[in-house]
Amino acid sequence: MAAKQLVLIGGGHAHMVTLARLSTFTAMGFGVTVIQPSEYHYYSGMGPGMLGNIYRPDEIRFATRKVVEKQGGTFVLGRVSAIDPAQQLVRLEGSDVALPYDVLSCNAGSYVPTDAVAAAGPDIFTVKPIEKLLEVQQRIISLSAERMIDIAVVGGGPSSVEIAGNIWRIGRQYAAHAPRIRVFAGRQLLSRPPAKVRSMAMASLTNRDIEIIENHYVKSIEPGRIVLQNGETYPADLTLSAVGIKPSPIFAASGLPVGPDGGLRVNRYLQCTDQANIFGGGDCISFEQEPLDKVGVYAVRQNPVLYHNLMAALTGGELQPFDPGGGYLLIYNLGDDTGIFCKWPIIFGGRLAFRIKDYIDRKFMAKFQAMEK
Repeated sequence: MAAKQLVLIGGGHAHMVTLARLSTFTAMGFGVTVIQPSEYHYYSGMGPGMLGNIYRPDEIRFATRKVVEKQGGTFVLGRVSAIDPAQQLVRLEGSDVALPYDVLSCNAGSYVPTDAVAAAGPDIFTVKPIEKLLEVQQRIISLSAERMIDIAVVGGGPSSVEIAGNIWRIGRQYAAHAPRIRVFAGRQLLSRPPAKVRSMAMASLTNRDIEIIENHYVKSIEPGRIVLQNGETYPADLTLSAVGIKPSPIFAASGLPVGPDGGLRVNRYLQCTDQANIFGGGDCISFEQEPLDKVGVYAVRQNPVLYHNLMAALTGGELQPFDPGGGYLLIYNLGDDTGIFCKWPIIFGGRLAFRIKDYIDRKFMAKFQAMEK
């Protein structure tokens, strides 16, 4: 009888424990295949810091391929186009080859929608995939060599704050002419976090001459300019869109049950609500019990549950429920060696906040990069 096949879509945060313990599956005779569009997985929490040249690319990424193959698994470099639950197959973009699975786990991540991008241009970027931020960094330095350029950051969430702050860092430390930075925040910058976090972020950015445009939404992002819904236009030699994220579209395209945001609908066992052998975690799922914010802490908390339940699904064991837990810590990297620490009701800013974030992030990376050795 053929060995049962475990297929993982993506090597992101929710699959870290499973990847670390991949040999426990292969030692039992199960085949394991991991599909990912890059040989590396980049840690999004340190992405703005890479943009600001606080971190090197190799400091914020995991060598997924190396980890998988070292433990007897198969790594497939590719992007999933669809899942066929009836045939238990995973189909890849640009390939006629379909990968069979007995148990499937999805950590397919998310993307930044580009609805507002009226026409593609070489200097219009989104904050995902994270590795593209390195290209953004180099373009800023290159474009700023001859003159002051205008940079637009579109979006009003935490990502926009961190991106704008780290663009300022690049401009100040590495560009011949520091760029003019504008954040197009829509209705309001940081409308969801506590008011104190918003006021601290506003002060940090405006004190560095970063312009924040509120109460106006972007109508279109065009090569060389931003057009607001009220008709106003602003120059933009380079634009970075951080307008929020949406789950991977593969689930809706595959006819699998999805939540309001298009994420794979899963029950309290992180199990697809109508396919018992499909599981998922991270940004790509819609948790049936309660909506979960698209933050990495939930993926990290899902890690041990996913590992346990994938093994249980292969061996006939009992599934374990996922408890999202209580509140979570957020620390913003403002790009000037300061941060904002927020775990309600404790909120403070300054160098200590950034040092705490840096310590936590480096410790997380060291733990899982150890798998590569």
